Amino acid sequence: MFESLSQRLQQSFKALRGQARLSEDNVRDALRDVRLALLEADVALPVVKDFIAQVREKALGVEVVRSLTPGQVFIKIVNDELTRLMGSHNDRLNLQARPPVVILMAGLQGSGKTTTSAKLALWLAEREKKKVLLVSTDVYRPAAMEQLVSLGRDIGAAVFPSRPDQDPVQIARDALEAARRGIYDVLIVDTAGRLHVDAQMMAEVQALTEAVQPTELLFVVDAMTGQDAVHTAKAFDTALPLTGIILTKTDGDARGGAALSIRSITGKPIKFLGVGEKVRKGLEPFYPERMASRILGMGDIVSLVEQVHQEVDLEQAQRMTEKLRKGKGFDLEDFRDQLKQLEKMGGLESILDKLPGMGDLPAEAQLALQDKKPMRRLEAIINSMTPEERRHPEIIKASRRRRIAAGSGTTVAEVNKLLKQFEMMQKMFKKMGKGGKGLGRLLGMNPAKLLKGGIPFQ
Repeated sequence: MFESLSQRLQQSFKALRGQARLSEDNVRDALRDVRLALLEADVALPVVKDFIAQVREKALGVEVVRSLTPGQVFIKIVNDELTRLMGSHNDRLNLQARPPVVILMAGLQGSGKTTTSAKLALWLAEREKKKVLLVSTDVYRPAAMEQLVSLGRDIGAAVFPSRPDQDPVQIARDALEAARRGIYDVLIVDTAGRLHVDAQMMAEVQALTEAVQPTELLFVVDAMTGQDAVHTAKAFDTALPLTGIILTKTDGDARGGAALSIRSITGKPIKFLGVGEKVRKGLEPFYPERMASRILGMGDIVSLVEQVHQEVDLEQAQRMTEKLRKGKGFDLEDFRDQLKQLEKMGGLESILDKLPGMGDLPAEAQLALQDKKPMRRLEAIINSMTPEERRHPEIIKASRRRRIAAGSGTTVAEVNKLLKQFEMMQKMFKKMGKGGKGLGRLLGMNPAKLLKGGIPFQ
């Protein structure tokens, strides 16, 4: 979401390198670039003016710390202001009320409310260990009710039954009573939307709010709508007692202006970011300080560590570590398992995006990271092998390679490339197993080197 803004900001900082101190002239030049970067990212003009004024006030007259350059001082100031602009800290959901805690989801049609409701139910079940009941009050779009039932089945969450011929407010009341009887911790109410803000929709959501008295009233908004997202959020905030915002589709071609503007304009915190359409991944708590760090190219190691603990099978990782420590072979089945773990974490791009300095990678390398087809081809090739071939790749001769290529829809050349690169990995892991410091070496590798063909992710 912030790729373009991040690149522009980092370019503006380069001009300050080599300066003895921050002066009015070099600060003015840097702020001109920052202003243009923010405006191009579709940040609201009043927000840009306030941001620039705050940075200018703090930057002018600041003495350069002995161990720092002016550029680093300026980056620190911009980082602090970006964090302040987006809310300073993560605002958690209020789950301390008497159960069932009611979370009401509001927003326009197409913003992703139904999918986000299911994502939130899964997040609450897995992260907070809550028993969740879902209900749809969208009587105008029967497909929304059917979609929620289907999503609930996929994630193993209970869905209160509702029909298009029922009254939305009565559905919500009945669901709340069912949540009380069923001793549910949380009730998530998915409401109807419209293509634009209108009086009928607002009146219905207000009636639902009065009927179920939600602890959390979350506004779900599509980040792709840019400044319209801010204006819509303001309209909803005027009519409803919003407690927070969820930005969806942040992995799309959004320029980031909504995330940087919406807190300042509405005063309401962004609580979650939605990524992708898949329910089982793609809902992340929003941490302003971490996002500011990522925008400025400083990475987000804390989120990466949390992601590893949540997504990686730690028992499997421990078995792999023990296998390497004992010097036993790393085979293609192990490699396939690692590919699946990587895919589960959002792919190589998602991981490297959280590492410092990834913005300095060449454009062609960044494009290569975004392409997930090579990894899927690798998995297809491995899946086309027999268990014996995966455990003993050395037996894969010419005829077997032709069969594997035909079965995976690839070429013999691609099969040869995989086997050659896998052989290199085997040798590397054998050395790691002997040395005892292998994992540290692997984690310490420069990500740019991984992209040069040493490990077959391209």
